[in-house]
Parts: sequence; structure tokens; C-alpha cells
Amino acid sequence: MTTDPRILDRIVKAYDVRGTTPDQMNDDVARALGIGFAVFTGATSVVVARDMRLTGESLVRAFAEGVNSCGVDVVDLGLASTDMVYFAAGTLDMPGAMFTASHNPAQYNGVKFCLSGARPVGLDTGLAEIRDTAKQVLAGNGPAPQPRSGTVSTRAMLDAFADHVVGFIDRSVLKPMKVVADTANGMGGLIVPVVFERLPMMDLEVMFPELDGSFPNHPADPIQPANQRDLQARVVAGGFDVGLAFDGDADRVFVVDEKGRGLSGSTTTAILAAAVLREHPGATILHNLICSRAVPEVVEENGGRAVRTRVGHSNIKQVMAETGAVFGGEHSAHYYFLDNFRADSGIIAAMFVLAEMSRSGKPLSELRVPFERYEASGEINTEVADPAAVIDIVAARFADRPQDRMDGLTVDCGDWWFNLRPSNTEPLLRLNLEAATRSDCDDHVAELLSVITSC
Repeated sequence: MTTDPRILDRIVKAYDVRGTTPDQMNDDVARALGIGFAVFTGATSVVVARDMRLTGESLVRAFAEGVNSCGVDVVDLGLASTDMVYFAAGTLDMPGAMFTASHNPAQYNGVKFCLSGARPVGLDTGLAEIRDTAKQVLAGNGPAPQPRSGTVSTRAMLDAFADHVVGFIDRSVLKPMKVVADTANGMGGLIVPVVFERLPMMDLEVMFPELDGSFPNHPADPIQPANQRDLQARVVAGGFDVGLAFDGDADRVFVVDEKGRGLSGSTTTAILAAAVLREHPGATILHNLICSRAVPEVVEENGGRAVRTRVGHSNIKQVMAETGAVFGGEHSAHYYFLDNFRADSGIIAAMFVLAEMSRSGKPLSELRVPFERYEASGEINTEVADPAAVIDIVAARFADRPQDRMDGLTVDCGDWWFNLRPSNTEPLLRLNLEAATRSDCDDHVAELLSVITSC
């Protein structure tokens, strides 16, 4: 082993592993993580898959070697979306590892882990242990190989996953629509067409369907408005009813209406919450703390119980298990479903959007209106020397307002509110603010940034 064990402290994040290749994420690291994962889970077999990134095949091979050295078998799904791995971990009752860097640029790769049943793995739920064992391996002090080496087998699960996805809606209510999906050369290019084969009433066009981890068209990061522009233009030019923008590993989706205007993750969460509550009256619905106030309002108006959570899939999934919630949504366009092993799925969320458009008989530009009640800043990042100190200064500035520290600092200022969170990996503060009007929103953002930058 030639890789410095300390590199793992840099690339193991709050919810996954992510780093540049080959200096941070390489075969040595993948092999060590495989050993760490096998030791932590104590499983007899694990599921593994990868996205289209150029280094994925080599990293999976090395990871499997590490797992096998512990006497543990590997079931390789090959190319897959992250939500397909969650599905496999749930249906096969095995821990899973998905090699992906999600929306990150081409030079990155990484791993998302889950336990059997698609249960989450974050720093507090196993990722720290996996990291520490992998560090020992890289230092030459790892566990001795087992006498019996594990095996590697392949398994195709795409068709079963597609059947699972369309099972979330009543296909008989769907009306013919023109749908365009921008898969950004990511895993949506594999998943989306197979799902839509089961929806013959839909006229589907896929933009940038070729699986290409160099991302020759635009980054697979639809949370950035610039990366939705190709889709928005195509929706309008082609007369499509709806556009769907997937990220690199296709576990997130952003929605674009027929006028080429994108929906926020909060708006989509609210639409899906109303739909879920018709099927599950009185159910608990989760929303993270940077979602629009409209989300809990819609939940309560539809007879549900809204529960606020921290940001991040590990937190959402844990609270879903604790509360029995049937659905949860994040402003970042992660959508979680109880019947999907509490895991998030972009393509399942897309099915709900199509069903709601069909049920309402309205174009999406009209359907969205009741769910959009406030003006949001979007996430604004500011580099600061000491994020914790700045948060304390801002908290003191608003000491007369209700506030909490559930995740960063959230302050309720009556007709407006804001959240200020530190980045998990960089000296950044992330500001999200919402107000009644655009001018109020802009004014309050300027006020907050003045405080932050003067600290």
C-alpha cells in the first residue's frame, strides 16, 4: 500500500466517501474500504454497483477484492443508479455499496453505503468505523485475510427495479404526455428509458442519454440553474408537458414545467406530500429544515402531520424509522418513500409528478401555483475563517427572535426566516432565507450577508 491513511480523513464525509481520482480515491483506498465495510457489516454477502464514471470499474474490482479477502461474497449489479442499489439492498436483504460521486465533476469518485434493508450509513451509524478500519489497512495493520476467499457473482435487477418504480402509481389514471428527460450522460440514461417502457402512454425523449463519465455536455448537477438551461430550452422548443433533470447517479430529479420554469425541491416535495396524503390520510410527512414553509402548511392542510428534520439522507431515514413517516422530502430534491425501504428515488418522484398532472388535468405551470407561497434566496455560500464563531455572532444579533440549533442556526423572524449552516467539508457558511416577497427576500439577504462578511 502506498496511499497515506490520512487521506481517508479528507474523503470520508458526513454521509458518504468522495474524493478526486487517483490522488484521493484510488484502488488502494477502495480495497481498504471493502475490508472496512465487510468487517463493519459482518455480512456473508454484499451488493455493489457503479455509475458511469471512468474509474468506476477499477474501483469496484478493488473494493470486491477487499470484501472477498474477508470471506464475504460480492453480488455485482454492474452499472446502476443509486436508488437501484437501495432497492437491491432492500429486496435481497444485503448491505450495499454504490460507487459514485453523484453530481461532482468528472475527476471525482466515491462510495455511498447502506446496510441490509437499505438502512442508512453515515458517520454516526458506521461510516466512522469503516473509515478507521480502512486506515489500519492502508497503514499495514488491517485484519488478516480469511482462509476462505469470497466470490463475485453478477446479477441483473434493472427490470425488477423498473417494475417496482411504476408500482407506486396507478398507471390507469395516466394521460398521454410529452416528457423530456435530461440525464446529463449519467445513470438516468440507463434507468429512465426502461421505466418508461412500462408507460406506453408517455412520449419520452432523452437528452444526453449516453453514459459518459467525462460529462461532455454539461455537469450532472441539476441543482445549479445553469445545468437546467438545456432542458428548459428543449421543453419550450419541443412543446413538452414536463421536463425531468436527473443528477449523475439518478437518485435526484428536478422538474421543469411546460413553460420552461424549474420547480424547487420544496415545491415538488409539497406536491408529492399532497398526493401521498390522499393515499395515506393523516400520515406523517418529513421535510428538512431548509424546505419552504409551504411544505408543512400543505401537509397540515391535507390532514397530515409535518415533522421537521436536519438536512441529509441519514437523518431523514432515521426519523422516518422513528416516526413511521410514509414520505419525506428535501429542498435539494431528494424524495424518500416508506415503501422504497425509506430510501430516496428520483424516478419514483417523477412517477408521482406525472400521476398528479394526469389527475388534475392541469398543466404543470398551473398545478404548481398553490404550492408556491413565498420567495426564497436559494443557497448562498460564503467563505469564513471560523464558521462556528460567525454563527454565534449572528445568533446574538437576532437574540430577540425564536431560534434553534437543530442543524446550524435557524431563526424565525415572523414573516421571514433563515437558516445558516456550516459546510461539512469546507470553511463555508450556507445561507437559506425565505420571505413573503422578492424585495423582502433580497433585502434580508443583503442584511445577513453584511453581518456574515463583517465578522
